[in-house]
Amino acid sequence: MTENTDDILTRLPARLKEARRAKGLSLEAVANLSGVSRSMVSQIERGESSPTISTLWNLTRALQVDFAGLLDAGQTSDHIEVLRKAEVPSIDNMGQNCRIRILSPPEEAGGHEVYDIAFDTDGALNSQPHARGAQEQLTVLDGAVRITSGTATRDLQQGDTARYAADVTHSIAADGPARVFLIVKNA
Repeated sequence: MTENTDDILTRLPARLKEARRAKGLSLEAVANLSGVSRSMVSQIERGESSPTISTLWNLTRALQVDFAGLLDAGQTSDHIEVLRKAEVPSIDNMGQNCRIRILSPPEEAGGHEVYDIAFDTDGALNSQPHARGAQEQLTVLDGAVRITSGTATRDLQQGDTARYAADVTHSIAADGPARVFLIVKNA
């Protein structure tokens, strides 16, 4: 299957920018990693300059993306990535009497994190302050929990949702079995 060169050049800027943002890299960081000037990276992402094969190779290596996949027209909007229940990473040695399943992609760690937490009787997850401005949103799926954020404390029942500061000492505790859905948003 032959592709029109214009189609490739139209997709390339957005694909490079998406790859850079997915890695959480600044233009400056990509420039340092690739040896391509910051202004050139910016021009390529804006579609104002077409990279040479050598420049494109350096950028894809710096971004750790597949050269051919970057230009591939397929699977951009008609692709579903599935992670089966047995494949979902979990943390069993954090907190007491609780199991934490990590639902968010690893590349979002430190930004937007999503967790499914199951508490046994007397389960608790005590957390130190996250980055300044961090917030958590918790929804109780089963049972009941007590949320503490700084000096504030609230009791939640099944179906309740709470939003609270996570840049202070905070905790989630359950007297009996409970399950919560937790979103952590770092500023």
